[in-house]
Amino acid sequence: MRPHEETISVGGIDVHAWIGGQGDPLLVLHGAGGNRGWTRWVQQVSEHFTVWAPTHPGFGRSGDADWMEGIDDLARFYLWFIDAAGLGRPHVLGHSIGGWTAAEMAAMSPPSIGRLVLVAPVGLKPETGEILDVFYYPPPQLLDLTVHDPKTIPEWDELFGRKPTPPELEIATRNREMAARLTWKPYMHNPRLARFLPRVTNPTLIVWGREDRIVPVECGEQYRRLLPHATLTVREKCGHLPPIEQPDAFARLVLDFLPAPLPAAPGHARS
Repeated sequence: MRPHEETISVGGIDVHAWIGGQGDPLLVLHGAGGNRGWTRWVQQVSEHFTVWAPTHPGFGRSGDADWMEGIDDLARFYLWFIDAAGLGRPHVLGHSIGGWTAAEMAAMSPPSIGRLVLVAPVGLKPETGEILDVFYYPPPQLLDLTVHDPKTIPEWDELFGRKPTPPELEIATRNREMAARLTWKPYMHNPRLARFLPRVTNPTLIVWGREDRIVPVECGEQYRRLLPHATLTVREKCGHLPPIEQPDAFARLVLDFLPAPLPAAPGHARS
């Protein structure tokens, strides 16, 4: 399936999504910065899995969800999205607040998903240190804090190398407002999530950047201790955006972790 954009209606909300690839479904949940589209790592993973990358309600070109008050609401919504889109039991990969959402989904309903990939997820309060207040900093300064070294990012020019257009600035403001609504109180964590993570039986890969200045890498250790079947991989010389900062290495980690798709039966080639 060639990558394309669709609108999927779930519970009265029109959800914008990028879809493409071949093989078993992989649901990709973005962070507070919004849906970055069909990036380099997504293209590589989509050669083995069908990627479903929706834009959260209230973000980007998806419809509003004024009733949503927290990440647990977003997690319930995506369990509904899985049913509405007919994804069966997809693997779920989430980054930052998308990773938190994926962890909540797994804690709510482990049988509804396959394997989990959590990339620098918020959701747990650090035992020491703190999660950076991302709403305090203007976007250019926050971007500097988010990545380790812009010079090493292959898609830097395409993603961040020009001044945003007025419509893009409007979307960025919308993303920021919805992210604040979902994560402000308590800031970027659920005090009860740690109680439920031991319920998650799904094999889980946790990926973190050693130089992450947004969410301390020790939160990765906390997730690893609480999830019964989790491994933690820490990437050196990497900040809060491993999929963007090290796309080739990140795609390889994901493909090595997710089970190889079964070959299609003769006469039933995947489309």
